[in-house]
Amino acid sequence: MLGFLVRLLPFWVREPLLIVVGSVFGVRIMYLAVHDHDKVAAGIGTVFLVFTAIRVAGVVRAVRARRNRGSAPASVPVPAGAAPRPGPVVQANAAPERAVAEKAVAEKGVPARAVPEAAPQQAAPEKEPNWWLQALAAVAVFAAIGAALWLVPDRLTSADNTPKAASCASGETEAPPKAYRENPRAVTGDELCEALNRADLAQLLGTPGEIAGTASGSNGTAPLTAEKVALPEAKVTFDTYSVNLSATYNHLTTAQYVKLMKFGDEQDVRTLTVLGRPAVLSSDHTMKIEISLGGGVTGGTGGPVEQGPLARTLTVALDREDRGGHYDITVWSESGTLPDDSRLSAIAEKVIPAIPERPARQDAGN
Repeated sequence: MLGFLVRLLPFWVREPLLIVVGSVFGVRIMYLAVHDHDKVAAGIGTVFLVFTAIRVAGVVRAVRARRNRGSAPASVPVPAGAAPRPGPVVQANAAPERAVAEKAVAEKGVPARAVPEAAPQQAAPEKEPNWWLQALAAVAVFAAIGAALWLVPDRLTSADNTPKAASCASGETEAPPKAYRENPRAVTGDELCEALNRADLAQLLGTPGEIAGTASGSNGTAPLTAEKVALPEAKVTFDTYSVNLSATYNHLTTAQYVKLMKFGDEQDVRTLTVLGRPAVLSSDHTMKIEISLGGGVTGGTGGPVEQGPLARTLTVALDREDRGGHYDITVWSESGTLPDDSRLSAIAEKVIPAIPERPARQDAGN
């Protein structure tokens, strides 16, 4: 529809309009291409500028042609009373009857009938264009283009600047340790990350609207087990909270784990049931390690291990029978604030069912 309206406009309205549009769009797109380092946008902007240059060249040629027609020499009028030049006078607009009569007078001397002079032909009056309609069409086109210039770049810019949630990126480049192959139930850090990095995780934490900044998974083993116990982990960080999910594939039941807590530094221990499985809530401080990358003779040095912010952990058994092993969901923040315990339970109820469950071998002991 817009192209049809443009074609209806006269040349001296259409061409300046296309030049303005092409130059504005070309400069705007080239600016966005340079700002965002977008090669495709740079190509589109170049096309608009070339299109504008071609239109400018066409208008320049039309102006020159119009000036040349205006400066062409006019026919010289014959003064009144001047003698006509000798020679036959041919009238291009004489009628055939007048030509026959003049020939008879010249050859036979026979007087011919007076033939009336042919009336000069007058060109039909040219129809004047409807300038009001053209002006309204030009205003409508300019309004449509102005709306496009106002809305489209803002939408493109807002779409480009919209932050995207982090996807799970594993830092593991090697195959999982032997403990993962010996335990058929063990999942990988990538699988834990996919289960934890949910679209509604921020809402479950009580901070809707936040977007995950990082998400990763790793395939580790439990300490002090000679790398015989698989311990995959996943971590997702937000502006407010950081969430860690791990799975420990050992023979320790949740009841035994609660007894061990009494000898540790865990605080605010509380038992509960999650997904029909025994679970326990506990608190403990994270560790803060500072590493200096100074360029000294001995290279970088590490500072002392300090006590970090308090973290809240929900431990859930791997199965309803509590035959050994557990999941740990830990939440902490740099400010030291913690979400309500009910939010950790809600996260466990959403995340744990999404973790792949693999049956153990019949001959595998628990």
